[in-house]
Amino acid sequence: MRIIGIDPGYAIMGYGIVDQNGNQFRPVAYGCITTDKDQAMPDRLKRLYEGLTEIIADYQPEEASVEQLFFNTNVTTAIQVGQARGVAILACANSGLPVFEYTPLQIKTSLTGYGRAQKEQMQSMTKMLLGLESVPRPDDAADALAAALCHGYAGPARKRYHLLK
Repeated sequence: MRIIGIDPGYAIMGYGIVDQNGNQFRPVAYGCITTDKDQAMPDRLKRLYEGLTEIIADYQPEEASVEQLFFNTNVTTAIQVGQARGVAILACANSGLPVFEYTPLQIKTSLTGYGRAQKEQMQSMTKMLLGLESVPRPDDAADALAAALCHGYAGPARKRYHLLK
């Protein structure tokens, strides 16, 4: 299965694509879509939508994993990140991808076994699990890869749950 993980942001949106075969993962692509701080917000959101739609079309993931918004004390920033997150979900949905959401706590727990893991621990585990030579950069791309891995690890439990319904 091919999974795209997305770390939403309006200045930098990270994406990470992995192929999963059982408990084995192979990195396919990762990076970021960036916007210019001097652009109006509608233009920034359009850039994020178009960039993500293009990446989805190029790599053809089967499912999407989007990190849920962690509430920030800056309400304006939280709203703007929420808008970018909505754009990411819309791009995935319009591309026909099922979208799954995970909290930062769930992502950290799935990769490290500890929901309060530090960023360095997460990056180190992402590097190790994907057999990369170095930690993915920038941080947003590493976070997106971690979201994709989290979804891959959650998959068997999620499928069993749906079968029991």
